[in-house]
Amino acid sequence: MLGEARYRPVGHDDPGDTMRWMRCEHEGRVRPGLLDGEQVHLHEGDLFGTPVPTGVRVPLAGLTLLPPCVPGQVIGLWNNFRAAAAKNGWAEPAEPLVFLKSPAAASGHGATVPAVAPEVGRVAYEGELAIVIGRAAHRLARDEAAGAIFGYTVANDFTAMELLNRDASFAQWARAKSFPGFAAFGPWIDTAFDPAPALLRTRVGGRERQNFLLADMFFSPHELVWRLSQDFLLQPGDLILCGTSLGVLPLKPGTEVEVEIDGLGVLRSTYG
Repeated sequence: MLGEARYRPVGHDDPGDTMRWMRCEHEGRVRPGLLDGEQVHLHEGDLFGTPVPTGVRVPLAGLTLLPPCVPGQVIGLWNNFRAAAAKNGWAEPAEPLVFLKSPAAASGHGATVPAVAPEVGRVAYEGELAIVIGRAAHRLARDEAAGAIFGYTVANDFTAMELLNRDASFAQWARAKSFPGFAAFGPWIDTAFDPAPALLRTRVGGRERQNFLLADMFFSPHELVWRLSQDFLLQPGDLILCGTSLGVLPLKPGTEVEVEIDGLGVLRSTYG
């Protein structure tokens, strides 16, 4: 298995090809790691090229997990779920409605997201599926989109909800979405996950607040990659946050948030 650890697009049929890649800090060095049960096979090199196994295995428990990749772009979706659109009276979008989050806002599994200053106002969680791009992609044909996807991860798109529309003349999407830690994702990237049948749940302080099917998206992951590639030059490691649905509420500092996607994993963050 170690010798076979290299980039493969999703969509293959052999479940034995499933790989869960992460980034961790071990003995003062940041390394990619391949999950095998409760062990992590440490690697060197580029996750999106041909990472080289070191032969070292370490227990998953106790590792400091980092965001599983370093995105150059974090692209978010607004109004991508039918249930949320119906409840809020939003029209079905004709094309993906997107915003950008700063890549510097990235945080990983188990991280503490610093609370914003009081004058910023309330902050909300948004449990989401995230697509990780595996190769350079621009103006793809529709049938090429799946081959540009490296895998999927769990995300929490933290948002300063009052700041977003504070100025009536200009919606502050980038600022409201880009405070340190506000682009939480992890704990790993699964290269063979199928999002179509999966359920997402968000628990806040142990209480379930979100519960929705990923199949409720207006634009599926493959369609998102195809459509966004017409405008953006997508690069390996770039992140596309697929949007959220009902149940978004503000957080109090000190609150733990868990976003779980069936078959993919649980992302845990503490706000403040």
